[in-house]
This record gives sequence, structure tokens and C-alpha cells, in this order.
Amino acid sequence: MSQTNRKTVRTRIHKRIRKKVEGTPERPRMAVHFSGKNVYVQVIDDLAGKTLIAASTQDKEVGVKRANVDTATKVGELIAKRAKSANVSEVVFDRGGHIYHGQVKALAYAARSGGLLF
Repeated sequence: MSQTNRKTVRTRIHKRIRKKVEGTPERPRMAVHFSGKNVYVQVIDDLAGKTLIAASTQDKEVGVKRANVDTATKVGELIAKRAKSANVSEVVFDRGGHIYHGQVKALAYAARSGGLLF
């Protein structure tokens, strides 16, 4: 009997999501990625193929290099602040194949409370 790998399942879900979710200049895509140690967020214009804004736990403003709910909240607040300064108010949320729970939910809630609409 074959076993399924969590990473391949998440990648398959992410491909399915990316068929529907696309960032435009008016409403770019906010992509979330979690490694074992860090949280990364990018606001991407898919039509131009450029990253407009980025934030992660590697930034000095966050101060902590861990991938947990608290740091995801800090990164969400930071991306909302940077998006506001770059005149981006609406985004499309790309959860990267992760379920909307825990770190993903905390990051999204912090970005929404920071002023991003999605």
C-alpha cells in the first residue's frame, strides 16, 4: 500500500488553488509560505510577474525567527503596514495549499486588522 506524503498533498492542493487565484495590478495576490523555521509573505502582481511587497520573519521589524502563531501575527501586521505604504488596499489571499487554521489564520487576521481587504 502506498503512503501519501504531506508535502505532495499540499502541493497538489496549491496547484488547484492557483488555477483559480490570480493577482492583477488592481488586486495582487498575497502568497503565504511556511518553512520549518520562518514565515514568508509576498504580494505579487502575476500579470507583470513581479513581487510588489514582501515580509518575513527574517526582517528586523519582526525580531523573532520562528514559525509559530505569534510570529505569523507579526508578519501579517508588517505586510499590512508595507502594503498600506505602497498604496495596496485589496489583495487575493493565496494560502499556499495550507488549511486555513493556526498560523495561516493568524496571519490573515492580522493582515485584515491592519487594513488589507480580502
